[in-house]
Amino acid sequence: MLNKVNGKSKMLRIWRCRSPLFIALTLSLMPRAWAANAPLDLETDPHQVVSQASLLPSLQKPEGLRPCCAFGHDLRAELKGVPVPFYRLDNIVESHQLGTHRYNDSVIRGLTSMVGGGSEKNGILYTTQGGFIDTAHVRDSMDMTYWIASQLLQHQGSAFRVSLSNELARREIVVRPYQVPSDHQKAFSLVVWTAARVAFDLAAWHEIAQWYGFESVPGFSEGVSAFSPEDLYSNLLGVRLAAALLLQGEGRDLTHYNSRATDIITQALDQLGAVSKQNTAQQFDRLDGQWWDSQRRVPNKWLVRQRNYLTDNARRPTPIPGEPSANHELALPEQVAGVTLDDVAVLELLPVKASQQLPAFTEKLTREDFQRLAEQAETEDAQQRPALKAE
Repeated sequence: MLNKVNGKSKMLRIWRCRSPLFIALTLSLMPRAWAANAPLDLETDPHQVVSQASLLPSLQKPEGLRPCCAFGHDLRAELKGVPVPFYRLDNIVESHQLGTHRYNDSVIRGLTSMVGGGSEKNGILYTTQGGFIDTAHVRDSMDMTYWIASQLLQHQGSAFRVSLSNELARREIVVRPYQVPSDHQKAFSLVVWTAARVAFDLAAWHEIAQWYGFESVPGFSEGVSAFSPEDLYSNLLGVRLAAALLLQGEGRDLTHYNSRATDIITQALDQLGAVSKQNTAQQFDRLDGQWWDSQRRVPNKWLVRQRNYLTDNARRPTPIPGEPSANHELALPEQVAGVTLDDVAVLELLPVKASQQLPAFTEKLTREDFQRLAEQAETEDAQQRPALKAE
């Protein structure tokens, strides 16, 4: 279902021409929890329809993101410019060794997982068709989509606002009154895809806020992570996976969601061509000096040399030198059941004191402002990027 060629999917054509025996053997090798379900929809434009519209539980608002990884591997660290001795961060993971998903995994549990504890194992892996994927970004966007969908479902058709913690601006999800489709499946699909779009916008804003100086922990710069080449593609994959789960009725309770999320992340990564830990390391090493600088230490901003400043929710992986097949496009719908999703809910950023770190604005920022802010960041980075140190 990946890699569109002449408007059609190469893999889909291959699948259709295989014998029943081939299909049976392939299904037998799929993770058991998903073997009986329809193949995961990772087409560029989602075509999955609601198989089971269900109620969603009351969920705790996700606050704080899982710790994600700077691009590169076997990373060293420094604290206020002083090298931290004997510290190396092995941030490479494999698709079948990601542990158990846990909704709204806290920062503390996330940090624990980075040193081998906790139920989740997060990091970066390489896929032949989706490039590098950061599983922390995938999981965060899945959980945010789930939570936003639960909010929309509780107030279908009604106008309301939901406030989130500040990130250089006051983040508010603005829900507008709309006509709820009489068909329950269409109404549920409308909720799910609206939640996916808003969740992706939250991820895109986070990249912008990081570049302009937002710090989750005061005093610890996050500039090294801003617009990292794998980040927003990973977030887009996450909202797509959450939508797939919810449309299949897998969000009816938190335990069920966690179990199915664990399975679908692995399935999606395998479908995108996940490689071994060793092969991911080889890809990192090949890009040392182009996409990252192994001579620098976390959190030095210029450890990451390649960034992706695009903020659109229709995107391909950042083009990787020598890997033309890593170009599978993913997108989100703009309309469902004849309703424009932006007429249902949007993200607004309102000025607060910390907004002084952003280019001046008075009333609010929305998705329409994101690319302008990102392009300004790109211009400044191009002027300030240091030359690569010789090894």
